[in-house]
This record gives sequence, C-alpha cells and structure tokens, in this order.
Amino acid sequence: MAAIGHFNNLPIVKHTGFGLYLDGGPHGEILLPNRYIPTDQPTEVGDWLRVFIYRDSEDKLIATTQTPKVKVGEFASLKVVEINRVGLFLDWGLPKDLLLPHSEEKRPLQVGDYCVVYVYLDKHSERITATARLDRHLDRTAPSYKVGEAVDLLIVEPTDLGYKAIINHRHWGLLHKNELFKFVRGGKQERGYIRELRDDGKISLSLQPVGRDAADQLQELIMQTLGEHDGVLPLSDKSPAQEIARLFGVSKGNFKKAIGGLYRQGRIVIHPDRIERS
Repeated sequence: MAAIGHFNNLPIVKHTGFGLYLDGGPHGEILLPNRYIPTDQPTEVGDWLRVFIYRDSEDKLIATTQTPKVKVGEFASLKVVEINRVGLFLDWGLPKDLLLPHSEEKRPLQVGDYCVVYVYLDKHSERITATARLDRHLDRTAPSYKVGEAVDLLIVEPTDLGYKAIINHRHWGLLHKNELFKFVRGGKQERGYIRELRDDGKISLSLQPVGRDAADQLQELIMQTLGEHDGVLPLSDKSPAQEIARLFGVSKGNFKKAIGGLYRQGRIVIHPDRIERS
C-alpha cells in the first residue's frame, strides 16, 4: 500500500505517452509523469521505483522522484508564497504548494515570511497539511536521550532564557543563552548535544559537545588549527570571548580549560597575546 506523504518503493505496471503508472495497492494506479522518470535505472514493467506520493492540484494522487523539504510526520521551516481565503501556501519543494489552513496559524504571517510547521495527513481528506500549532505533535513520553548525545535540532523561536528547539522531530529542548556562541535564528537546523536531562522533564541543549570527550575534541581542534597556521594563533586566555567563539565556536571558559590542559601536557606555550605549538 502506498503511504501518502512518504517515499515508497512501487512496481511499474504500465507505460503511457505521458508517464509510468505504478501499483499503489488500494489507492489504485498512480501516475509518475515523464519529467520525473529516472534515466539512470531500469524502468520496464515490473521494475520498482522509489517515489514520493502526494496529491496534485486536481487532488489526484501523483508520484515524483523529487525530494520535498519535509515529509508527513516531520517539522520544517517553510516560506509563505501565497495567502488566500483558504489559508497560507508554503514552498515545500514540489509543484503544488503545501496548505497551512488559517485555523492552524499560530501568529499572523505575510508572503515571504518563514514559519516552522508540522506536516500531517488529514484523516478525512487524506490531504497533506501543515500546522503551526506544534505542541500537540511533539512526543510527551519520557525521552531516552543520554547526556552528551548528538542530536538534530530545528531552532523554533527565542525565549527569555534562550531558544526553543525541536530535538530529532520529537521533543522540545532549550538552548540557554550562555550556550550560544554563534548566530542562531528561528528555522535554522543545527547539530546539537544533550546538555542536561532535568527532573521536571525539560531538556537543556548545547551547540558544542559536552563532557570529557568534548574537552579532548577541542584540544585536538586547537592543535590542528595551530598546525594550519604555522604553529601560532593570535588567541590566548586574555582574548575577547567573541574572537574565541568566532574561531572555535566555544565559550571563553572552555577554551581556557583546553589550552590549560595542552600547556600542562607540554604541547603549547601560552603568551599574553598568542599561543604557540611547543
């Protein structure tokens, strides 16, 4: 059975002048238009193709080999390209724009704005639909993450404490202001790390590795960067935090701990205005 809003592996059942028809199971035959037929793999009757299934402008199921910016069950930041009485239409990388009904708006939007949405399949119409009301679609069960675990983040919006972010399309997390050593904005995707799993169920995040492994990685990055600059870097424990963050993406405190460790190992010499490889 073809899953709407997802990639499917479907067999070819016939050729026509305007494309291939694929076996969609209970959904019947689904057209893959000529412009999406791959040229680098077999396309005879009985061959299987990996395709994304959605509804076209006439509300018919159609297949494509294009990759959309988001699939059903995922979150993404998408651009508003049109607004009418039905709702807002978002660019998700396919010919037919994605509908965000007015009832699913969280704040007023204009054409050109970006909005973080969740994409779902409407149970009644089987249309792929977007909503900006995110809370109801996030996992409320206890997370199984571990401190230090690397995760995918979608930055959503600023708060008084920092930035809210969605973790692995499943849970809310928070990037505290003191963990931000680079520019972030709503809608940006980042690689992040679990910093703390709190007793109240909230998750604190970091954009840099945490724990002993993080310290070791930073030390090796500093040595690698020294090697790329003839053994000298114009940074030290007296340097501005902004310069350290720009080059290494870490706090001044973590940088000072790293170069202190390298100094004790005899691998570098620390001067007031620079560090040098020993």
